[in-house]
Amino acid sequence: MKAVLVQLNYHIGNFKENVARIEHEVRKAENLGADLVIFSELALTGYPPQDLLEYSSFIEASDQALKSVASLSMNTGILIGAPTLNSNPGGKKLFNSVYFLSEGEIQQVFHKTLLPTYDIFDEYRYFEPNKDFNLLEFRGKKIAVTICEDLWFDQPMYNAFSTNRLYSKNPLEELARLEPDLVVNLAASPFSYLRQQVKTEIFTGNAKKFKLPILYVNQTGAQTELIFEGGSLVINREGEIVAALDLFEEDRLIVDIEELCSNKLKSLAFEVPGQTELIYRALVLGIRDYFGKMEFTKATLGLSGGIDSAVTLAIAVKALGPENLHVLLMPSKYSSDHSITDARQMAENLGVGYDIIPIQESFEAYLKAMRGVFRGLPEDITEENIQSRIRGNMLMAYSNKFGHILLNTSNKSEAAVGYGTLYGDMAGGLSVLGDVYKKDVYKLAGYINMNEEIIPANIISKPPSAELKPEQKDSDSLPEYDLLDRILFAYIEQQKSITEIIGDGADEEIAKKIILMVNQNEFKRYQTPPILRISSKAFGVGRRMPLVAKY
Repeated sequence: MKAVLVQLNYHIGNFKENVARIEHEVRKAENLGADLVIFSELALTGYPPQDLLEYSSFIEASDQALKSVASLSMNTGILIGAPTLNSNPGGKKLFNSVYFLSEGEIQQVFHKTLLPTYDIFDEYRYFEPNKDFNLLEFRGKKIAVTICEDLWFDQPMYNAFSTNRLYSKNPLEELARLEPDLVVNLAASPFSYLRQQVKTEIFTGNAKKFKLPILYVNQTGAQTELIFEGGSLVINREGEIVAALDLFEEDRLIVDIEELCSNKLKSLAFEVPGQTELIYRALVLGIRDYFGKMEFTKATLGLSGGIDSAVTLAIAVKALGPENLHVLLMPSKYSSDHSITDARQMAENLGVGYDIIPIQESFEAYLKAMRGVFRGLPEDITEENIQSRIRGNMLMAYSNKFGHILLNTSNKSEAAVGYGTLYGDMAGGLSVLGDVYKKDVYKLAGYINMNEEIIPANIISKPPSAELKPEQKDSDSLPEYDLLDRILFAYIEQQKSITEIIGDGADEEIAKKIILMVNQNEFKRYQTPPILRISSKAFGVGRRMPLVAKY
C-alpha cells in the first residue's frame, strides 16, 4: 500500500480553487500508483473559516465541494478535512471532520475529539467534540485517523500556572486499544518559531510511546495573521523522522506503508533551520499570501533610514517583487542627512521606486493652526506625534491614489510599550514586524545581508531613533532594547509576574515601568492592522486583554 501526503496552500472559502488544486494532486497521486491520498484539516474550506461556519450556505458549498472530490476517488482512496453537520439536536451544529472517500462515495467519517480554545484557537465555538472511536480499514491496513490537536494531549508547560494536560481524554490512547497499524494526523497547525522543536517532539513522542508510525500532514500558506509552515512528517514506530516535507512550500511525498509499518524506513538526518531563517521565510509567505489572496498587487511604506522600515522593505521585495513596491521618504528638519542618504541607497539597492516628500512645511502649518490653542505651552510629545501623523496621512494618500496597500513597519518591542503614534506610524493594512522583537529585527537584517549588502551598514550600526526632535534616541524614552526585550518576553510570552521578573534579576524600577507601559497601551494595539504571527503570543486574536483593567 502506498500513501501520498499532500501539503497545500488553501484559500478560505474559495471552494472552486481548493477543489481544483485537490483534483490536480489526486491525478498526480494516481499516476504515482498511490492507494491513498491524504490532505489536511478542513482542507476544503481552508483553515480557519471562523464565523463563516455559521452560514448555512457556506456549509452547503462545502458539501457540494466534497461531492466533487468524492467523484475523484474511483481508483484511489482520499482522506480530507471538511465540516460535518451534527445530526444530534443537542450540542454544537458541526463537527470538525475527516472524510474517507473511496469508489466515488463517502465511506467513513471521523470527527475531531480535542477542540483547542487557547491562543488563536476557538474551535469549541463551532464544533462538537467526538465521543466515538473507530479505525479505518483499507487495503489490509488498520488506520487511526486523528485531527491535529488529537495528538496534543500532552503539551509542554509554559509557566507554573499552566498544565501539560488540557483535556481529560486522550484520543490516541482510545484508538490504540483498537490495535491500529499506523496513525494519520490531518492538521492545520500554525507556525511559531518558539514551538518548532515542541511540535516535532509531540509527534515523535507519540510514535515512540504507542509504538505506532505516524503520517502527519499539515497545510502551508498564510491566512491573514496566521502562517502555516507545512513541514509534514513521516515517523516510524521508534519515534524517528524518516521523511519530511518542505517548510513554507507546497509539497507532496509518496510513502510505502508496508515498509513504514515493518520499520524498514530509518531515521532521516532532520534539522530545523535556524530561528532567524524561519522568521524570515514566514514573513515573506505572510506578505505574499495576504496580497495574493486579497488580490492586492502593490505596496508602499515610509522608508525612514531606520532598521525597521529597511527590514520590512527587504522582506516585502522578496515577497512581491521590486516592481510592486514604491516608497516615500519624508524627512523633517530633525532627519539626519545620513538617514535620507541611507534610505535612498536602500531603495536603489533593491531597485524600488521612491519619492522624497519633505514634511517641514506641513508641520509648520499644523503648528501655526494650533498656535492659539497651544499658547504658552511648551513643546512635548504632541509635536512629535503631529510629525508622525503627517507622514501617516501622506502614506495613506499615496495608498488611496495609486491603489497601494500600506505596510506597517512597527516592531513588537515598540508596540508592546506604546512607542508608536496612533494614526501615524501605526497606520497600515498589514503589520509585518508587529510580532518581531527589536533584537530579532537586527538578526533579520544580518540574515538579509548574508550574501550581499542590501541594507546599508550604517542603518544597522547607528543607534535607533524616531528623529522627531533634536538628537533624539530611542534610549531616551526606553531601556536598551536587549534589556527591554528580555522583560517583554518574560511578561508576554512566558506570562511571568512582576515579582518573578524581578526575582530573575531585572531591575525593579525598570521592570515596573515597562510592564505599566505594556498594560496602559493595550488600547493602541486594539487599533493596529493585522499582525503577521510568528510567535505563540502575538498581539491580536491570540492575546485577549481587557482595556480597562487595573492590574
